Amino acid sequence: MRIALFGYGKMGKMIEQIALSRGHEIVAKIDDNTEDIDFNVMDVAIDFSMPSAAYDNITQCIKNDVPVISGTTGWLDNYENAVNLCKDKKGAFIYASNFSLGVNIFFELNNYLAKMMQKLPEYKVAIEEIHHTQKLDAPSGTAITLAEGIIENSNYKQWKLDADTEGSIPVTAKRIGQTPGTHTINYENNVDSIEIKHTAHNREGFALGAVTAAEWIIGKTGVFSMRDVLNLG
Repeated sequence: MRIALFGYGKMGKMIEQIALSRGHEIVAKIDDNTEDIDFNVMDVAIDFSMPSAAYDNITQCIKNDVPVISGTTGWLDNYENAVNLCKDKKGAFIYASNFSLGVNIFFELNNYLAKMMQKLPEYKVAIEEIHHTQKLDAPSGTAITLAEGIIENSNYKQWKLDADTEGSIPVTAKRIGQTPGTHTINYENNVDSIEIKHTAHNREGFALGAVTAAEWIIGKTGVFSMRDVLNLG
């Protein structure tokens, strides 16, 4: 499989290592805005670029019939536009806030737990996420996905960063050292607590998930998620 990398930072380099180890070829490494891109040489594109570049990268791939996987956060105001373009052009597109296979299992556990806890309003939920100090956005896209999963399966209406107000899910974002990513969901009342946690030990899980998604999407048409890749539907 011939893979183009849009964004060649830490994640891009890790994805390259994983892809090569699985017998794939890296045919392009695009780390800035350029119009000199040969889309004909690539079977699939993986985008871990900057928020300012992601939407253009994704739409250019779709317009040129290249399936695209994106893990870039911070551009989602344009997500529906990308989805509509993909459907119009009969392209193939996956966006995920986190490509880790373990995290996507964790998303499912979070949704299931939220459904069970909906009937126990005496338990109050809170989310904590810890990342490395180089991570600029807060909360993380993963924490937002977790909060949205709880909202979808409970009576909570919104989440708030560093604020605990009635009817909202408080989200705490910490930036410590080189922590790859830890996410904790805690339900607590005055007698006990229920907690589920995912801890990433390194970035390899994110890279492996992105390459797995790229392998899966070849030959398909539509807008997908990691739930489709992992057959969790």
